[in-house]
Amino acid sequence: MLASIFSLNVLQTALELGCIYALVALALFLSYSILNIADLSTDGCFTLGCAVACQVALTGHPILALFAAMAAGVCSGFVTAFLQTRLGVESIMAGIIVNTGLYTINLAVMGFSSTMSLVKTDTVFSLAKGSLSFLGGWYKLAIALAMILLAGAAMLGFLGTRLGLSIRATGDNAAMVRASSINPAFTITVGLCISGALCALSGGLLAQYQKSCDINVGTGMVTIALASLIIGETLLGKRTMPRRIIGVVFGSCLYRFIVAVALRFNVPAAAMKLVSAIIVAIAISMPAIKEKIAFEQRKHGACRRRVTTGKEGK
Repeated sequence: MLASIFSLNVLQTALELGCIYALVALALFLSYSILNIADLSTDGCFTLGCAVACQVALTGHPILALFAAMAAGVCSGFVTAFLQTRLGVESIMAGIIVNTGLYTINLAVMGFSSTMSLVKTDTVFSLAKGSLSFLGGWYKLAIALAMILLAGAAMLGFLGTRLGLSIRATGDNAAMVRASSINPAFTITVGLCISGALCALSGGLLAQYQKSCDINVGTGMVTIALASLIIGETLLGKRTMPRRIIGVVFGSCLYRFIVAVALRFNVPAAAMKLVSAIIVAIAISMPAIKEKIAFEQRKHGACRRRVTTGKEGK
């Protein structure tokens, strides 16, 4: 029973999807953890990348499809940032507005059809299958892993530049950044554009991975990415930037593995939303649970020391 649940196939699928969805978690890491902005346009932006990638891939350009998806994500991030920095809309409301508008835009990109298929179309995975034949069935994981490694390395390098440090400072204290003659509106715009590009890239990669696109494919993506982010930060910590970025990828893979195991237990498809909600709730509450456990351990330790001291006094 356990061998069938924790099989190599389950692990492989979890790693493949974990690396793909880690791009969304990395996008949320930049907007939520670094810039301290709750960007709720993630769901629509993910679907936008998926739809744009499908349309471009259908023309016979699967690699260009990924760049087109990223460009669409940049546009989404720019609109979200424009509402916040130029029109004075709160970050949460700006994300909701953009996410709502993207639903119609995504339908238009998909030709006002709720689904699209790439079954008879070349994708980056099918193109790589021949050149990576020595990997056997692991070629998809190699592509997904290469994408997240490139994105993670680029993110780490960018956050170490002067502009990247300005973005990090904006999230910590926007007033201090403004006093240092740095325009926080510019840093927020750049940060959200990069976040949107990563989110849409994830959508485009998933579309080519599963050879289809659905108008509701991005539903709940922001909560899943947030859960992956918190799982990684809780288990690996956030002392250094490389550790935080590795934690994002690890949290995403672990989340997909938990979902894959739930599916192996024959959980009905209708109940998967509930399973996802439980996983997200546990992930978000993990820091508080961890802190409470540490507090109880300190409390019991203090009680034992008092008992020991009392016995020695007698």
